Amino acid sequence: MTLAKIIYGSLTGNTEEMADIVCEALEKLDIEVEIDECTQVDAAEFNNADICVVGAYTYDEGTIPEEMLDLYEDLQELDLNGKVFGVCGSGDTFYEYYATAVDKFEEAFLTAGAKKGTEKIKVDLAAEKEDVQRLEAFASELVTACQAM
Repeated sequence: MTLAKIIYGSLTGNTEEMADIVCEALEKLDIEVEIDECTQVDAAEFNNADICVVGAYTYDEGTIPEEMLDLYEDLQELDLNGKVFGVCGSGDTFYEYYATAVDKFEEAFLTAGAKKGTEKIKVDLAAEKEDVQRLEAFASELVTACQAM
């Protein structure tokens, strides 16, 4: 069975909600899902997954949150050839650097050799109805990309 691993960091609960939406969408597509908060796991757990997902919020002026730095740094050291990935996260359009942690994690996955399975998703604060639909499509596209490998 195809396994998806979702690792997220969330300060306000917005990114956790996004990760939960992706998790539920993947499960509806008969994908086994493991979901964990970033301080509870290591990036190496992506080695056991077919689909790798990071949910990241952006802190302050475009920085990766401190509790996600180890995940970010370790991710770049992995060999994820043969894995499909997707990145989503929340941000606040009030800031000049909107949801840039999402961009940085996408780059980290590419550095690790994973295949981009879908476009990254950035949500302004909390997910609205249209964001939920985008996240469900995100999950579906990841499954399609994984099946094509």
